[in-house]
Amino acid sequence: MARKSNTNGLLSPISIGSMKVKNRLAVAAMVTVYCDTKGYATDRYIDYHEARAKGGWGLIITEDYAVAPTGRGFWTAGLWEDGQIASHTKLTERVKKYGTKIVAQIYHAGRQTTSQVIGQRPVAPSPIPDPALNNDPVGLTIPEIKTIVSQFGDTALRAKKAGFDGVEIHGAHGYLIAGFMSSYSNKRFDEYGGNLDNRIRFPLEIIADIRQKCGEDFTIIFRISANEFVAGGRDIEETKLIAKKLEKAGIDAIHVSAGVYGSAWSVVPPLNIPHAWIVDYAEEVKQVVSIPVITVGRIVNPEMADNIIAAGKADIVAMGRGSLADPELPNKYKDGNIEDICLCIGCQQGCFQRVFMNEPIRCLVNPRLGFEYLKEMEKASEGAKKQVVVVGGGPGGMYAALAASKAGHDVSLWEKNECLGGEFALAPIPPYKGDMSFLLTWLRSQLDKEGVKVKLNSEFKASMVEELKADTLIIATGAVPVTPDIKGLNTAQVVLAQDVLKGKVKLGKKVLVVGGGLIGAETATYCTMQGCQVGIVEKENDIAVEEETTRRGFLLALLEEKKVNLLTNTSVKEIQKDKAILEKNGQAFDYQIDTIVLALGMKPNQELEKELAGKIKTIVIGDAKETRNALEATRDGYKAGLDV
Repeated sequence: MARKSNTNGLLSPISIGSMKVKNRLAVAAMVTVYCDTKGYATDRYIDYHEARAKGGWGLIITEDYAVAPTGRGFWTAGLWEDGQIASHTKLTERVKKYGTKIVAQIYHAGRQTTSQVIGQRPVAPSPIPDPALNNDPVGLTIPEIKTIVSQFGDTALRAKKAGFDGVEIHGAHGYLIAGFMSSYSNKRFDEYGGNLDNRIRFPLEIIADIRQKCGEDFTIIFRISANEFVAGGRDIEETKLIAKKLEKAGIDAIHVSAGVYGSAWSVVPPLNIPHAWIVDYAEEVKQVVSIPVITVGRIVNPEMADNIIAAGKADIVAMGRGSLADPELPNKYKDGNIEDICLCIGCQQGCFQRVFMNEPIRCLVNPRLGFEYLKEMEKASEGAKKQVVVVGGGPGGMYAALAASKAGHDVSLWEKNECLGGEFALAPIPPYKGDMSFLLTWLRSQLDKEGVKVKLNSEFKASMVEELKADTLIIATGAVPVTPDIKGLNTAQVVLAQDVLKGKVKLGKKVLVVGGGLIGAETATYCTMQGCQVGIVEKENDIAVEEETTRRGFLLALLEEKKVNLLTNTSVKEIQKDKAILEKNGQAFDYQIDTIVLALGMKPNQELEKELAGKIKTIVIGDAKETRNALEATRDGYKAGLDV
């Protein structure tokens, strides 16, 4: 039954300067890498934004529009030349059809870019390398500063000509403006450095230039990091002083974020960080200004956002990854269909991890993200109704069943275990990963609503194809653990990581995890929570290297906190009753153990595929095709469901 939402809070209108916004839900700026290499808007970029406008968001704040080609940190959008205006005009026209306001975030990356992106050395307030990138920036001269100030104003004017309702000046996250404002990166001794008034001279001049070129009725939002979370970085008290000065200079709203590249976990906080974790910073800023305050930071639930508005902690809630996960979130909330909202799980796999490889972003829980322009569902609906059987109830299989059903087919989903989820059902079990369960809960509810026939505790046999009169079989049987050729492997104290996480085995006091990939490292943290003394043996020189950067940092810190013994460049030669014989640098040594946990990776389960070769149309997806990650599995599944 649909639940009623509070239309007096989150869904109520608000004015930001001369711009009237229909609700308090904003899409936060996120780099997509959907524009072309010259910064022009593509169909992919436009359709992505249109999907969110159609979904009911009151305000869209686009990704960084560079004010100069040498100011880009990624292949972002650009409005540094007049020729770019026309393509971005198409964007604003499409978004405004739905009553959504759209603001262009404008920025200069400063030292937080590389010569590989911009073709030359980056510039900065001072010639100090960025610790996260270890680059070699050039300190700006005063004439160069004046030029960049003018570039911001010119870019804002182009945004106005392209139909944007305003701009958001990016003064957060360690980019050039933030670099000037913080003594963490600004070591100048002239009128742009030293005391606070000097350090904020640059953004104040930018605001004045935009006002002079765009007029008083053009909305200006300013994004700022309340706390930079690095040694010597700006804190909330200094930020509040800056906020008051920015308001006096004429901005219309302030968007309170956090962090710099040196504290990347705070810029895009993973699931290790609590929800709405910096909302109190927004509240502190709100107490010293009279303009609207936007909050952000791991807010994915609209009911939580409504509480923030009701408590007076902020005036607008921006959701970045929440809007990636479900572009229809505002409409669903407005209609009371809260259970239909697909929540972000904070995995970082498709967004943060890909953008820092300068690749187009995707989303594990939303396999349509970035592919809106392909109109995949519309094309799939043209086919005749078919009998589709999906074998395997992991995320890939569930998305395949859901997509096939939405495309009009008769679908059954077969899972040999007692619950859906496959290996992904183990993902929420290690510490700090509980949000992973959001996806499986949502998928199961959607399968029920679609009328997919879910068969649990039902192992599918090749002989059943004819009986079921299936037209297409989607094989999503996943992968099976790799077991090495080690003497003594069959002893009773040797168990699989999967069985440990399922609670099927009793652990001894001393545990050795064999395999230092992500599964092994996370299983080790789980074992420490059971009171075990844990070691990890890994033949390579590092562990969990496949994990996304920010999450890996938290994982390594937890392993250190729990005193897990990391035995890298080490291999297992033999397992005996109470010890393992290990070898490092050609030297063998004994390691006392009660339990050995195997976490040596996975290999595709291809048995069913081989049995049915040539007998029926089969589509193999996810780990059954190639062991990768859930990001690939959900996209594979969605496409397979439409391609039957």
